[in-house]
This record gives sequence, structure tokens and C-alpha cells, in this order.
Amino acid sequence: MRTLLITTVSIVLAATTSWAQQRPLVTEDPETIGAGRVLLEAGVEYSRGAQYPVSGFTGNLLRVPMFGISIGVSSIAEIQIDQASFSHLDITSRRPGPLTDLVTATGSSTTDTDDLLIGTKIRIAPEGTTRPAFGFRFATKLPNANNESGLGLDTTDFFASVLAGKTTQSVRVVGNIGFAILGDPTNGNRQNDVVTYGVSFARAITNAAEVVGEVNGRANTRSAGPLPGTESRSIIRMGLRYTIGGWRADGAVLIGATKNDPDIGVTAGFTYAFTAFQVP
Repeated sequence: MRTLLITTVSIVLAATTSWAQQRPLVTEDPETIGAGRVLLEAGVEYSRGAQYPVSGFTGNLLRVPMFGISIGVSSIAEIQIDQASFSHLDITSRRPGPLTDLVTATGSSTTDTDDLLIGTKIRIAPEGTTRPAFGFRFATKLPNANNESGLGLDTTDFFASVLAGKTTQSVRVVGNIGFAILGDPTNGNRQNDVVTYGVSFARAITNAAEVVGEVNGRANTRSAGPLPGTESRSIIRMGLRYTIGGWRADGAVLIGATKNDPDIGVTAGFTYAFTAFQVP
């Protein structure tokens, strides 16, 4: 039993280091992927009851291929490009919104690219016997999705978070806390500074399989109420990951925790990590 426990812990620790980006979760692990390594991920996500308060749309949302890449530029730092994807919304209802007059989508559905996210993650301190690992991440969201489709806000946003992670026996727990500066799509002279957060766990159940889960979102801090498109949001995810060699498959159920989130959804995808180059 003791040998099995030690083996399981070793596998979890190795997986955490090599698979720092954790599809289907979005809470960021402070561990990076390693110098010269590249991580590729792709997937599909389907949500029922997706909300777009600025355009007034509600519908069933399909996102694919949800491509992302992480590049290890040193042993403690990586560059990330995420959300290279398309969104297709089957519109189930329309209501007046702040930017309804700009929307050109007149049919029963609308499609657009997703906003691209470009960021950097740095591990500040490695994990110790009793101390968690710590890291820092900052990212910029580019306005690829436009408000004419009803799916975009045409704003450029900034995110920064402190990351922490600790493995205890066969369980990895990760936490993020930070802030985001979100632009007002109706007035370029205003912004909303929201609190961002995430807590996740990964529990090894075999040498290859893990149960994973998280709560991840943002909280509005304006006493007068959120600006359009900057409302509080939070998603609960529960799923599985299965690793074979350099490949990992994943799947999860998504549950919206606020009135601005989808009612329920599912996601599935894969991740591939490999050594691509030598860091000088």
C-alpha cells in the first residue's frame, strides 16, 4: 500500500510539472511546462443558455477548436496563446441590450471568432515540503470578436493573477486570485476593475486517470453596479483527464453559477506536450 501511494504521488508531481496548463480546467497552475517544451491543446465546448447581455442574445453556444499553445522559454517562464477558436450561437431569444443597434446578425444564429488571449506565466517559488509553489501570470485579451455579430465587445482587457499550488498525497490543489481591467464597450473612457479567482483540484485515481474540478470566475466590485459586459461570472467544472505518453484526453461538465452564465454545458479535448528546442 505504501509503495502504491508513493508511486501515485510521484506520478501526480511529474504530471503537474509537465502539464502546467490543465485542460479542461482554466485555473492556472504556478508550475510552468519547462524550458524548450511546447504544449498544444484543442477541444470543443457546448453550452446551453449562454448569455450576451450587451447584445441581448441568449442561446446555445458551440466553441471549436479552442486551440491553445504554451511555449516554455525558460525553466520558470512560459508564453501562452489561448482561445484561438470560433463561436457559433443558435439564438433562442433576443432582448434589448446596450449595443443592440450595432448588431447585424438578423437570423436565428450568429458566428464569430473568439477573443484571443496572449499571456505570460512565471513561477516565482518552487513547491517545498510544507510550502506551496507560487507564480504570477498576466495576459491581454484582444478584441477579435466584434459587436456586430452580437458575440464580441470590441474591448481590450488586461488580467493579472497570483498563483499557488500544492500537492498532498494524490491530490493537487491550485488557487488563483487577481484582478482584471475590463473596458466598457459602450463608452471608451470607462473601465471596470473586477476581482478574478479560481480554485481547482486534481485527484489521481489510477496511474493515468484523474478526477478534476474547479470554480473559476470574476466578481464585480463597483458599488453602482457593473458596466455593460463586465458582470460577475462564475463556472463550476467537474471532469476527468486520462494521460497516455505525451497525450492527454479530457472531458468535463460545466455549470453556470450566476445569472449571467450558461445553464449547463460540456467540453472535451486533448493536450499534447513535447520538447521542441534547446534553451541557450
